[in-house]
Formats: sequence, C-alpha cells, structure tokens
Amino acid sequence: MIKIAASILSADFTKIEEAVKMAEEAGADLIHIDIMDGHFVPSLTFGPQLVASLKKKTSLPLDVHLMVENPRSFIPLFHEAGADWISIHLEASAHLHKDITLIKEFNRKAGLALNPATPIHLLNEIIKELDYVLIMTVNPGWGGQEFIESCHAKISHLKNWIRGQKLDIPIEVDGGVKLENMEDLINDGVDIFVAGSAIFSEKKPIDAIIKMKQLAEKYSSS
Repeated sequence: MIKIAASILSADFTKIEEAVKMAEEAGADLIHIDIMDGHFVPSLTFGPQLVASLKKKTSLPLDVHLMVENPRSFIPLFHEAGADWISIHLEASAHLHKDITLIKEFNRKAGLALNPATPIHLLNEIIKELDYVLIMTVNPGWGGQEFIESCHAKISHLKNWIRGQKLDIPIEVDGGVKLENMEDLINDGVDIFVAGSAIFSEKKPIDAIIKMKQLAEKYSSS
C-alpha cells in the first residue's frame, strides 16, 4: 500500500497542531518530522518536546527523520518522546549496525536515509536489518527544493535490488515530491511519499492530501 507522509517542516510553525489534525482528517498515513541540528545540515528545526506534544494530539505514526551528527545520542530522546519510525543518515553514523540495532531494541521501525549523491551499494551490509529506506531526492537542509531528476534511476535500481533479494522493505522518498511527479515515482518503486510544500503551500492543503491519497489508492489497488 502506497502511503503519504505529511511533512510539518513546511507547515506554519505557529499552527503545527492544526496542520497535523488537518493531515489526519485528509487521510495522511504518517506525520513526517525533520530533526535538523545545525551541523549535519545548516538548519535547526524541532526537538523531542514537539514530538512528545504531537504524540498526544494524533493517532498517526510519527515518522522522525534525524538529520543530525552522532545520531546515537538522539535516538533514545526521540524514542522516549514517542517517535514510531526513526531514520538516521548513513553519512552521519560511525557505527551504523549499532545505531540501527538500538532503534529496533526500542521496538521502533528503523530506517536508513541516503543523500542524493550517496550510492545505494553502501546499503549492502545493512539492508536486511532495515524496516525502510529513505532516499533523499533533494539535498537535505530545507524544504521547497526541486526534485533531483537523477534520483529516478537510483530509486529504480534500489527497488530492483530489494526485489532481487526477495526482501519486503519499502522505499520512502523525501524532497520535491508533488502530485505531478508521483505517478513516475510510483513506477520507479516508491512506497512512501514525504510531502511538505506540495501540501502546505497550497491554498487548500487538505485538498492536496486528498488528491495524493486518491492517486496512491489507485495504484495500491491495481
């Protein structure tokens, strides 16, 4: 089943609770929360307090994407705050197996994120330990960027590799996702779409989610 993860990075920060409630009402499957530390990426965003607050406001799983240096020090904080999914960056972890194992020991879904220029063959020794792979289709650090077209081939190669190993590991994409490129990305093999500005920059964000969900459901049932 193809899922839509509404990214609150592009929401009005003074109305995040309302944005999350709207996403849930519209049929979003996940709430995506980008955690940026000002080191691994230049921006600073949210902390575990926001995750803990949102956990009380929605029944949707909280998909926490750690764009941080030394992710091992952050994982327990976001586990305690109520994150349901936790992804870390391959580029940021010195002990990748240990960090992924820690997420799984907390009984959370463990994901690994790759920047656009990071080759997928680096997943070889860890792929079977993952619950999902997050492919960045823009350079991380801020929202509203244009999709990097070369990522289409990267996603297709990853999907074929996963299928070739007879694994059931969904591919999540983050960056430049919009209704107009979703169909091509579905054909590439994407299972989970992170959408931020494509939702929250619209005059009627609820309609944007509904349209994305309709397209996702069309392909999920085909």
